[in-house]
Amino acid sequence: MTTVAIIGNAPENHPDLTAYREVVDYWIGADRGACVLAKHDLPIEYAVGDFDSTTEAEKTVIHDTATNVQVYPSEKDETDLELALNKAYELHPTTIYLFGVTGGRMDHELVNVQLLYTILSKGIRGIIIDQSNYLELTFPGEYTVEFDANYPTISFVPFSKQVLGITLTDFYYPLSNANLSWGSTLCISNRLNRNSGTFSYKEGILLLVKSRD
Repeated sequence: MTTVAIIGNAPENHPDLTAYREVVDYWIGADRGACVLAKHDLPIEYAVGDFDSTTEAEKTVIHDTATNVQVYPSEKDETDLELALNKAYELHPTTIYLFGVTGGRMDHELVNVQLLYTILSKGIRGIIIDQSNYLELTFPGEYTVEFDANYPTISFVPFSKQVLGITLTDFYYPLSNANLSWGSTLCISNRLNRNSGTFSYKEGILLLVKSRD
């Protein structure tokens, strides 16, 4: 089982990255995200992007600290994050963490959340984490959610037009075989009653969001 972490170029609202040092096998910096890795003294296996948002001094740091640097033209079809993902896929991961991909431009943030679908479609678990949120996309099935004091509030947001047959067990607000559609707030701001709970559903695509105020 291989875990890859990608650091994007969004504002630095990421959690304590050093807490993931022992669980991440490969660190990839997307554009200026490589500078963030260097700042936290984390290994940079790959630095990928056009690096148009970095200064000459930062570029020197990246080239001095990264094991591999791949520079692309600024005019390209993919974002720097997507290029970093393509590199991550080559490592055959089971899990990909995305840090530094929220809190900046809304167009980038929305498409970054949609990239979770691309990751999941490849059979890889994709997770976005920042200081206030944990996002993970799911396909139909049954899942266990562990209590996390850093992100105690749990919400479920329909990613497809409809999500059918959702059941929540050991939640403060339980559900049994309910349906969700775009715009529904039925599954916003829930909490676990125990150290863990389960959710399941039959059809659709569901976004799990764990957060804190």
